[in-house]
Amino acid sequence: MASETNQSARYEVAVIQMVSTANLKQNLDSARGLVEQAARKGANLVLLPENFALIESADLLRAGQDEAQTDFIRNTLSQWAKEFGIWLIGGTLPCSKRPGGERIEKVRAVCYVFDPLGEVRGRYDKIHLFDVDVGDVQGQYRESEKIEPGDRLVTVDTPFGKIGLSVCYDLRFAEFFSAYKKLGVDLIVVPAAFTYRTGQAHWESLLRARAIENQFIVLAANQGGRHSAKRETWGHSMIIDPWGTVLACQEQGEGVSVAAIDLDGIRELKARMPQDAHRRWHLFESN
Repeated sequence: MASETNQSARYEVAVIQMVSTANLKQNLDSARGLVEQAARKGANLVLLPENFALIESADLLRAGQDEAQTDFIRNTLSQWAKEFGIWLIGGTLPCSKRPGGERIEKVRAVCYVFDPLGEVRGRYDKIHLFDVDVGDVQGQYRESEKIEPGDRLVTVDTPFGKIGLSVCYDLRFAEFFSAYKKLGVDLIVVPAAFTYRTGQAHWESLLRARAIENQFIVLAANQGGRHSAKRETWGHSMIIDPWGTVLACQEQGEGVSVAAIDLDGIRELKARMPQDAHRRWHLFESN
């Protein structure tokens, strides 16, 4: 593993696309195979999609309120990170405890970051919840009925620079990513389960905008297919550089997309186009 202080090398990163179901074992078996595939392709950092273990909110609530189930999923991710010697970002899994250990009646959608030793290096609880009426077969989505929102941004220092954590619907809030920009983030991860309808309209546009306006590398791992008679997701998992170039994309179905990232290249871009020096944060902040 590269030293965390050596940020001059190129690294391979991967986003995994799944079509998760209500079957936990089937989902975990599929996820493991895809993580192994990413590692065999040379990925140093691997991102799973939102709800990779279970797709439906009712199943997530039941699983999250069963502490043994949550521990099992989290420990499984830890084992994969250690087995394959990678940094693994676990999409989201349901948890009935806040970061301090306080139990809640609902669950939180939690994104864990594991290092190659299998240790947890970060936990982000999804902040923006998808309470939206969408013109698809399902029609209505109300995450807040079963999920409690998180309340803080989370960054993780890694060999690949400083990573900022987000989940799915967070993507629509530009100020959320601007806050990460102020924290000095180099790379943003977006595990997601974007619906087919909203994804087709906005997914790529939003991802590329976030990369360009903040000069981030963006890793976006989406669900990508038909999960049930009422649930279909857009897919198009992507890796995007700070210029807005799509380096890799998995359009539909399960798969792994891998691309090289170059931190020196990012620094060169920032030097040539010093947006940070030109920002006028003070004009938009209340006194």
